[in-house]
Amino acid sequence: MRSASLPVFPWDTLAEVTATARAHEGGIVDLSVGTPVDAVAPVIRDALAAASSAPGYPTTHGTAALRESVVAALQRRYGITGLTPAAVLPVIGTKELIAWLPTLLGLGAGDTVVVPELAYPTYEVGALMAGTAIVRADSLTQLGPSVPALIYLNSPSNPTGKVLGVDHLRKVVQWARERGVLVASDECYLGLGWDAAPVSVLHPDVCDGDHTGLLAVHSLSKTSSLAGYRAGFVTGDPAVVGELLAVRKHAGMMVPTPIQAAMVAALDDDAHEQDQRQRYARRREALLPALLSAGFTVDHSEAGLYLWATRGEPCRETVAWLAQRGILVAPGEFYGPRGASHVRVALTATDERVTAAVQRLG
Repeated sequence: MRSASLPVFPWDTLAEVTATARAHEGGIVDLSVGTPVDAVAPVIRDALAAASSAPGYPTTHGTAALRESVVAALQRRYGITGLTPAAVLPVIGTKELIAWLPTLLGLGAGDTVVVPELAYPTYEVGALMAGTAIVRADSLTQLGPSVPALIYLNSPSNPTGKVLGVDHLRKVVQWARERGVLVASDECYLGLGWDAAPVSVLHPDVCDGDHTGLLAVHSLSKTSSLAGYRAGFVTGDPAVVGELLAVRKHAGMMVPTPIQAAMVAALDDDAHEQDQRQRYARRREALLPALLSAGFTVDHSEAGLYLWATRGEPCRETVAWLAQRGILVAPGEFYGPRGASHVRVALTATDERVTAAVQRLG
């Protein structure tokens, strides 16, 4: 069975500490998975409803309106230039794309996928499903003379919140192009910079306006609270996007028409995105000092939706300590061996629940 070749689904290992946290007299404060909790903006919900009579099949490539909105939003919000609507492809949530990307690209035995040393687990799962080798590396020198097929970047990082600078990104792009290596940059948290300004791999300061060999993966799950809509997209090198489109047509990987209409509304409206950003900023401003006062050290965490915290002990002990206080977090070991003494604390809880966590930490 295919599942036997995959790791244990990490969240399934939290059943006991989840029960402990739920038993707290004030109820659980769930800062583990990072699922959005705030209401979807009315402008998005109205667009979804208006498009709800959609009896026909959607196209895999998405509507022209959606692809044009993506191009406009990326330029307006993040300074990305040089994209064309043809080089945009909607996906059924970015986890789906990441899980299937090596397979869609035709990678397999004999190929290598490089993932960050601390990384979103689905990068590794996608490589395992395709049967490729996996290397964890944060620097090019760790790769030596090898020539991988695919390198994942993730800035701001999940789980650490670390931001890769322009110089680092430029070096990766140059190195990859010299060797014909595809770079896939997971930029789901790009709009959530706090103490640093994240930059896309497609930004002209990074790639000089040339998107050859580059993919950028974007999600509306966090910035627009659309995790339940499964609304994401990939863009970049037109040839690579075209290949993904050709394969996905055969596989029936289509974003529903009403969801595409909702995505257009989300991409065209910056006000709701800024409102959501302010909510996360407010929660971060409450949780960060509370963790520090409780004896934690918070590393990186200059951007994104998480605080990467440690008490200098095995992460499962920290998870249990917090669960006794009704707070559930993610063990750092979920994201790689280097996370063995950290926990990931999400900012995705209501203001009331964040206030409860702050009180309990105090």
